[in-house]
Amino acid sequence: MAFLAPWFLAGLAAVGLPIYLHLLRQHKSTPLPFSSLMFFERRTQSSIKHRRLRYLLLLALRLALLILLALAFANPFINRPPESLRSDQLMVLVLDESFSMHAAGWLAEARTQAASLLASRPPTRRAQVMALGGQLRVLTQPTLDPGELRAALESVKGSGSRASYGELARAIRSLAQTVKTPIQVHLFSDMQKTALPAAFSELQFPENATLSLHPVSQKAEPNWTVETVSAPGLVWEPKRARVLATIAGYSTPAADRTVSLVINGKVAASKSVSIPAAGRATAEFQGLEVPYGFARCEIRIDSADSLREDDRALFAVERSDPRRVLLVHEPRDSRSALYFRAALAAAAESSFQLEPVSVDQAANLQPSRYAFVVLADLLSIPAPLEDELRKYVRNGGSLWIAAGPATARRPRVPVFDEPVKEARYYSRGGQRFLSVGDADATHPSLRRASRWEGVKFYYAVAVEPGSARVAARLTDETPLLLDKKLGEGRVLLLTSGLDNLTNDFPLHPVFVPFVEQTARYLSGIEQRRGPRTVDSFLELRSAREQAVGVEVIGPGGNRALSLNEAASQQSFALNREGFYELRRADGRHEMVAVNADRRESDLGIIPQETLALWMGQGEQPSSATAGPAAAPAQQVPFSIWWYVMLVVAAAVLAESFLASRYLAVGTEEGAG
Repeated sequence: MAFLAPWFLAGLAAVGLPIYLHLLRQHKSTPLPFSSLMFFERRTQSSIKHRRLRYLLLLALRLALLILLALAFANPFINRPPESLRSDQLMVLVLDESFSMHAAGWLAEARTQAASLLASRPPTRRAQVMALGGQLRVLTQPTLDPGELRAALESVKGSGSRASYGELARAIRSLAQTVKTPIQVHLFSDMQKTALPAAFSELQFPENATLSLHPVSQKAEPNWTVETVSAPGLVWEPKRARVLATIAGYSTPAADRTVSLVINGKVAASKSVSIPAAGRATAEFQGLEVPYGFARCEIRIDSADSLREDDRALFAVERSDPRRVLLVHEPRDSRSALYFRAALAAAAESSFQLEPVSVDQAANLQPSRYAFVVLADLLSIPAPLEDELRKYVRNGGSLWIAAGPATARRPRVPVFDEPVKEARYYSRGGQRFLSVGDADATHPSLRRASRWEGVKFYYAVAVEPGSARVAARLTDETPLLLDKKLGEGRVLLLTSGLDNLTNDFPLHPVFVPFVEQTARYLSGIEQRRGPRTVDSFLELRSAREQAVGVEVIGPGGNRALSLNEAASQQSFALNREGFYELRRADGRHEMVAVNADRRESDLGIIPQETLALWMGQGEQPSSATAGPAAAPAQQVPFSIWWYVMLVVAAAVLAESFLASRYLAVGTEEGAG
């Protein structure tokens, strides 16, 4: 026991007051008249009886009353475990369902420990079950029903998510704002280091909540994993395709692992790689012989650890013929087609097949047959062709216009529909040329080609941007690259030519990635999804596809969206490993592979000193981290002031009763 306000104990000196009052009572005798004292023997009368205390029980009650009052105002308290303080305390059981809990039967062990603790709780104490992954899932509301709580524990089957202890602390802080009673949080986890937030302050719990840890892992388990896979999403020439896999080991000795490339469930190739101790190695597979359409592929290693679920990594591949691109040019302009074709051919994959035609030959062509159309500095364009291009773009197609001296003779840029202000010949001025002054690296065309150092522009067309996005400007603020949305499609305008006369851009290495990225952007394949991780979000429709319904087929083959969601939902949460199919109403399909978060493959545990700090025990070693059994919780002071006051009230009633009785007896004696 201890006292919160010990100076009130000075009131114990008041216990002398009842004793003093009892000693003041004098022995009184009624004098009787007598004729003579000569017949009485002289002697000394004893005063012991006069000094004797009377009514000892009443005195004891009064002394106890003063002592109890002094103790009550000193506010005594005792240290008790948090879970035994109040019957209205809320017990929160949190099971870690992250990907790493699949190792060594840890999830089953966590469920067993949680069920044991749940069985030992007082019947009047409410409990709640939650599951911790990337987010904290609330499985039950606070309840006394043991059946509901046990069913919630059994429903935790694990996931591919990454655990976040910072998310746990944030959720408990939010819970404490609505639950005013004490909260005792029991966390059943492997205490993985990768689950810690960047800042330790994010682990702070509210004042009315305490934390008890129940580890299921005692040391870092060795684990090999397929960490990353680099593979093309689209394949046109299977023999040129390349797959590169990285195999990582955590707390592992040096070893040889067999790496296999699996296509549609069949092993296509295998090789052995040597992985250094706690290191990484790469395995390369040249060629990807997949059938036309979508193929479900994976990289797999032989299992040699307790976490087998990360011994494979999924990826999806689509094989199709190269996409056709139409380039319309003036009959005398052969340079634009030459440099543009060379840039497409120099790309990593032969994704596109260029068809250059003169403006006279393009009159009867259908733009809808091409992935996108390029207009290379046309002096004139037939009205029917311009109408077809305008319709093509509004229906979702893409057009790339390169403006040169011929375009400057027109009052407006065709299809782009913005006025031409003037032609700027920098080669005729003192500066001779200009360079790129500002480039937006977030634009899809410039993500890998935003640094145009050394590129010289001798000529540019000054065009009013209007509603277009300016992705790049020259040093005199002349817009160089403009992106304008028109209907469901877009028009990209380069205010200089694709030849080497208006600029020397085609002669620089940056021209190749610029053309490749722009071609992917305009054709729509720049959004081709690579492998994703669990708990990421998948964008279902772009700005040009708002009116197109999207059907999502999950890994189990079931529809993941309702009819209303398929027509309007913008994104979709990927909460399971496997392959997801996207089927659009316009006939386009897509497949996305989803893998567990590979940060979960590192099974290293948090140091005990850090766990002790998290539980508020400073640097003292915590027995809570010593084994799977539940550990004694942190001691919390519990005030017994109200209990002392109840005893005071009882003493007051007893003292009043005894005092009234003794007073009546004394009155009767005095009357006799």
